[in-house]
Amino acid sequence: MRILDHTVTASEEGSTVGQILKNRMKLARSLISRLKFSSAILLDGQEVHTDRRTVRGEKVTVLLRDEKPVWQGLKAFDGTFGVLYEDEDLLAVDKPAPLASIASARQGGDSLEGRVFHYYGEDRFFVYRPVNRLDKGTSGVMLIARNAFCQAGLQKKLHTDDFVRTYLAVTEGIPEEKEGLISRPILREAGGVRRVVSDHGQRAETFYRVLETGRGRALVFLRLYTGRTHQIRVHLSSLGCPVAGDYMYGEKLDALPGRFALHSHTAEFVHPVTEERMKLTAPFPEELKALLG
Repeated sequence: MRILDHTVTASEEGSTVGQILKNRMKLARSLISRLKFSSAILLDGQEVHTDRRTVRGEKVTVLLRDEKPVWQGLKAFDGTFGVLYEDEDLLAVDKPAPLASIASARQGGDSLEGRVFHYYGEDRFFVYRPVNRLDKGTSGVMLIARNAFCQAGLQKKLHTDDFVRTYLAVTEGIPEEKEGLISRPILREAGGVRRVVSDHGQRAETFYRVLETGRGRALVFLRLYTGRTHQIRVHLSSLGCPVAGDYMYGEKLDALPGRFALHSHTAEFVHPVTEERMKLTAPFPEELKALLG
């Protein structure tokens, strides 16, 4: 269980508990609503209604606890992943590829979710809260919140200057322009998982810059400004330079079994609890470097 608390200041005296939770402690309305019905909002250690007026020096406490048992179909896997950062609120990992981010009853098998479940001792109240998700074939930085407050705080900042994600990719072929902003709407194909560029799709923007070339390929730096499914893969394919090994939007490579040459390189964000600005980096895999010669 994670405990958050705040001592009421002189300027906040007279504010309701609900106002303190929303304006000072930055809890989402939906989370506050859930907490109301689980005896999780306290004032000086006593359960309290959110309309109660506060006095300077009183302590507002929130108990963030998971009371729903873990999904029975979740299987624990004693597999590795690189830990980039960990505290009471957040786990940041370097996800291997190929590895599914989310466990699936339909597909079964190994997953990052199952590995994190094992990492935390297979707690029966384990809840998996990925902030960003990576395709099975993509490696790199992935953030997993350890409570609902952290997850909501980070997801609210996705695609803003308070949460910047960058990627590295090796492409088959070299883009004509050395850098640019790909602004092309993306639409899901009917009846499938593939996405396509279409005027009827959702807004999608990706900045790219070619860093180096070799063997007819390019190492490309990318920043996401939106978060559409398969966005980088679709956008690079639309330039005529698909991600190397991308079996859906290009051609698979024997040198990259089960994965493609896309890597979540950095995540720069403001920690929702400590308010510290953080930058985490996952090293570029050697097998992807080797594609350039």
